[in-house]
Formats: sequence, C-alpha cells, structure tokens
Amino acid sequence: MANIVVRRDPFTGMRQVMDRLFDESFFRPIHTHSWDEGTLPVDVYERDGKLQVRASLPGFDKDDIGIEVHEGVLSINAKHTTEDETDEGRYYRRERHINSVSRRIALPGVVHDAEVDAELTNGVLTLSLPLQEQPQPRQIEIRES
Repeated sequence: MANIVVRRDPFTGMRQVMDRLFDESFFRPIHTHSWDEGTLPVDVYERDGKLQVRASLPGFDKDDIGIEVHEGVLSINAKHTTEDETDEGRYYRRERHINSVSRRIALPGVVHDAEVDAELTNGVLTLSLPLQEQPQPRQIEIRES
C-alpha cells in the first residue's frame, strides 16, 4: 500500500487575504499627481451650454464640503467627523469616525471660474458651470499693396 503525503502551505490563508486586499481595489493611493485624482466618483456632462458635475456625498452637510474652480481644474473636498463618544459597549470595529473624500478634475472646455451654481439635495452635489462660447473661425481679408 502506498503512502500519500500532502504538504500544507502555512501561508496560503495569508496570501488569499493579501490577494483579496489588493484585488478589491480598496487600497488606493492617497496622493496621485494627475489631472484626474481622488476618491470621489463623479459624472461630468454638458447640457444647455453648461457643464454639469454630479457627485454623491451621502451623509455630508453643505458646511462639510469645499468646492474650488481655478484655471480649469475643479476641486471638491468633503470631510465629516463624528464626535459622538459613547460608553454603551465595547467596540469591535469603529469605521465611521472620520470620513473624507476628494476629487480634482481637469474640466473640458473653457469654464467661467466665478459663475458656479452648487446645490446639495439628498446627498447629491450638483454643480453647474457656464461654458464660454468657443471662438468661431473668421475669414481674414488680404490687402493689396
């Protein structure tokens, strides 16, 4: 009768956890240097001559959100801190204490920096930015000398 020997790798469980950690994209770099950076998903589209930006910010108040448009780059920052300390039990996991998201986006087209309309309704931030009219080509007349 033959003996079957099965060797067990003691690091299999740890490898599976690490693979899952990096595959599920919940490890994200905090600071990347690109024109489209951050952790806040947004929709950017054009309607009626205005650039529309929508971002989901559930749980954030308008005082928690900062918006800036400068030289064609839109920056949205939101930070919410829960300061409720309770002694009602023993925490096994506490993940809701500080919540922050941010996003920097290079906007398409030429946008007026000063004329931004922002509205927060049911956790959805909607920005409306008027686009400048694109210069139209014009015919150049040549003089005779």
